[in-house]
Amino acid sequence: MADQSKKEEENPAKSISVPQAFLVHLISGLGLAASLWVAHNLYSINLVSHPSITLRLIWIVESATVILIYSRFRIDPQQCSYLKAVVRGILALPVGALVNALGAIALGAPVGIQYLPKTINWSLLMSSFTVAPAASVFGLSWTYWQRIFAQTKPNGPLEYMICIPAHGAVIGGWFGAWPMPLDWERPWQEWPVCVTYGAMTGYLVGMLASSGFVLANGRRQRLKED
Repeated sequence: MADQSKKEEENPAKSISVPQAFLVHLISGLGLAASLWVAHNLYSINLVSHPSITLRLIWIVESATVILIYSRFRIDPQQCSYLKAVVRGILALPVGALVNALGAIALGAPVGIQYLPKTINWSLLMSSFTVAPAASVFGLSWTYWQRIFAQTKPNGPLEYMICIPAHGAVIGGWFGAWPMPLDWERPWQEWPVCVTYGAMTGYLVGMLASSGFVLANGRRQRLKED
């Protein structure tokens, strides 16, 4: 037991508590809400009227929020400082954006110069939901990336906190794309407005779901200790 406690002290990612997990999700959700509030109330823009500018504002705020907060729970604090974890998240942001952009184009996202700013900013937002938090925490540890994104088998509270919202954002974006081909001629059907709303909704639902998993995991651990 003493060795286990020592390991948890050395690695805060493994000993994240239920209140800490809820706080991380709360701050992440508030970052998203704050960016939308600023866009609407200070700049009088939204995803329908000015998609590229609004997306840029959202991903800048959200990426800064998740990178700064998730870096605190890096798995290798002895070898990786907080600043280095932040840098990992920042460097991973464009890499994740490229992956998301290629995936969206492969699934039918429009291609063209007129769509490029929208696609870039949307991809950076998706990277904020998916890749950036994982990079801040796990770095280049392939074991974690494979378990979370390839196998979808998270192990422990922190992995639930990263895995489920990331998958929620992707699934939400996919469902959000369904109205795009319909002949309704609505402004919100334009790329990537409805996809973004779907991704943000899926991300928020994913955070709620992962909070439930974290709570259940905490209860199981208490039962084992008893």
